[in-house]
Amino acid sequence: MAMIRVNPTRMELTRLKTRLKTARRGHKLLKDKLDEMMKRFLELIRENKKLRQHVERALMEAHGAFGVAAAVMSPQMLEQALSHPKQSVSLTVDAHNIMGVSVPIFHTSLHNEDPAELYPYGFATTSAELDDAINALSKAQSELLKLAETEKTTQLLARDIEKTRRRVNALEYVMIPQFEETIRYITMKLEENERGNLTRLMKVKDMMLEEERQKALKRYQEA
Repeated sequence: MAMIRVNPTRMELTRLKTRLKTARRGHKLLKDKLDEMMKRFLELIRENKKLRQHVERALMEAHGAFGVAAAVMSPQMLEQALSHPKQSVSLTVDAHNIMGVSVPIFHTSLHNEDPAELYPYGFATTSAELDDAINALSKAQSELLKLAETEKTTQLLARDIEKTRRRVNALEYVMIPQFEETIRYITMKLEENERGNLTRLMKVKDMMLEEERQKALKRYQEA
């Protein structure tokens, strides 16, 4: 693992130890966040699977009813019956926060909620299969909207999970090992310098003692 290029000083050692402590704390927080996001993500995946199955069944039912209606009605009559809907829907989007990720919440508002206004045509010229198809689509609308909301939430959460995983890996396998290796290098360098200084001091002390011994011996000989 490559070290960080720094001067091997005590000030730098203290600074790196502080950064290492911060990196370890950040790694733990991000790891906990990643685990919780994965838990929520798997819950959303299971919910999305159930919703998709329900929506697909409802749409298949509506598609089958439309197919039968198209078989018993002329294309002109079918187009005319569906060309002027009596109900309209407005869609609003709010934001919701999941583990720091802003996800959408869809709300619909039906401007005409009278069940009798669900069918935008007279019953005399249309088939019962067309009624079934319109009714099936109306029932699938809320689940279809919920499915879109869940899938978008899943996509946004998956994107943030990948981003968080990269940060966790960068801290765990790059930054923290670099800090540890650099701290180890600076510590060894400082200890080596201290040993060198101690050795020099001992040599100086020995030289001074020898000098005093020689002076004392000279005085003794002169006396």
